[in-house]
Amino acid sequence: MPATAASFKIDYYQFLSPDGRLISEDVPALARDFDQLTELYRLMVATRAFDKKAVALQRTGKLGTYASCLGHEAAHVAIGSAMRKEDCLAPMYREYGAQLYRGVKMSEILLYWGGDERGNDFSGPAHDFAWCVPIATQCLHAAGAALAFQLRGEPRVAVTVVGDGGSSKGDFLEAINAASAFSLPLVLVVMNNQWAISVPRSKQNKAKTLAQKGIAGGLPSVQVDGNDLIACRWAMETAIEQARAGKGASVLEMITYRLSDHTTADDATRYREDEEVQAAWKREPILRLRTYLSEQGAWNDTQEKALQQQVSQMVEEQVQEYLAKGQPSIESMFDYMFGDMPAPLRKQRDQAVEELR
Repeated sequence: MPATAASFKIDYYQFLSPDGRLISEDVPALARDFDQLTELYRLMVATRAFDKKAVALQRTGKLGTYASCLGHEAAHVAIGSAMRKEDCLAPMYREYGAQLYRGVKMSEILLYWGGDERGNDFSGPAHDFAWCVPIATQCLHAAGAALAFQLRGEPRVAVTVVGDGGSSKGDFLEAINAASAFSLPLVLVVMNNQWAISVPRSKQNKAKTLAQKGIAGGLPSVQVDGNDLIACRWAMETAIEQARAGKGASVLEMITYRLSDHTTADDATRYREDEEVQAAWKREPILRLRTYLSEQGAWNDTQEKALQQQVSQMVEEQVQEYLAKGQPSIESMFDYMFGDMPAPLRKQRDQAVEELR
């Protein structure tokens, strides 16, 4: 009989059920911290309101192609709120809840999707990376930042997020390998929303989990309910504390669902069944948390109505700030490419300015 070379398991964590009830009494402290839960719930609601408005702006020609975060609010807010300011976030292109928690303004997000690079000069930690549309390359950026923290002896952690489709890219696997080989202070989050644009999870990979890709690289890896704010926050805090203590990197697979089209350039009705989407709406994160808070006496309809009004006003103010920004100068797309501009590029710059006049 052959000997066993290795064996592993993937633990799954869920504390708050889809109907807004605690699975058991053995839960993280956050589940009883209603002040903090309410604060995070407010940001989740604000993120969804912003997301809805951004889609409307795109549909009316006031914004470029936009990637919605509908359905991801719990996971994203958990990521942002678990990090310290000095930590580094390397997002892909829809982690708005995490970025808003870290100080990025809604108007700056709109600037970026409006095709204005000034949006990348956002508020919040200057060491956070900008939005990354190339799939999974942000994982290597985060690994590089984590290596720099380690070499400098700084107690900082790098966090990156990749989709289920992006987890099939070599960049993701290479980041895992680097994190394992060098014991980097890195947390890699796989946001498994079941669809890599039009390719379902079932056709992407036959493995039972995506978390086990981390196991293959020698990293501790878990799976959590990505619609459960409490589970996502607990998993992030656990992984970040481990990384900060010099115990290496982790992979977290957050199971959620993309309730929207992939981007505003996509039409998900062409490849998804309505029944699947409707079933996913019953597991969505905001109603789940609101139900829990309400049943615990920490939230009511009056507060909800007031929040919706506040959020609507805030989003509108941010939209007006974005619209009032105006177009960037034609020179800006040349001026920041090189420290010392090459002569051929300077010639193109001068020509562009002259033609615009």
